[in-house]
Amino acid sequence: MTRGRVTLRSADVSEAPRLHALISANLEEGRLLPRTLEELAAHATRFVVAVRARQIVGCAELAALSPHVAEVRSLAVNAAERGNGAGTMIVEELRRRARREGFDKLCAFTHVPAYFIHMGFSIVPHSWLVEKIVTDCLKCPHFRTCGQYAMVVPLDTAVDAERGEPLAASTATLA
Repeated sequence: MTRGRVTLRSADVSEAPRLHALISANLEEGRLLPRTLEELAAHATRFVVAVRARQIVGCAELAALSPHVAEVRSLAVNAAERGNGAGTMIVEELRRRARREGFDKLCAFTHVPAYFIHMGFSIVPHSWLVEKIVTDCLKCPHFRTCGQYAMVVPLDTAVDAERGEPLAASTATLA
């Protein structure tokens, strides 16, 4: 068990190499699609990072697919931190940010749908997320053979701390 608490914050461009290392480690486990260092540097400020003892232990990007749909992209948590709630904290923070930015729904593509179901996401046909297909899927080498599940949560009915309702995990810190 690691010591200290986990806090969330926005990433900085200078942290792109650390984001790349964390995402690459998860890529090797078959959990994520590759991201280039240049791409991560360009989008670093869209990432939320989970930090414990000044080390980034988790990250994910809030990626706009259209004016109405945002995606939880490149959710990665250090193997030693899994099961401690950092990933759930990141997703809940992205949900709040997506609501504040005016998106109608938040989506995720995953090999582990149960992880997102416990946060209120539902499995939907890929074709329901045309924005994702046009933005990413058509150019992906796994197009038409993708093993990922499309997941969606509508933000107008999402359980959200801004509405005074409880979240799946604390958004302040984890001890």
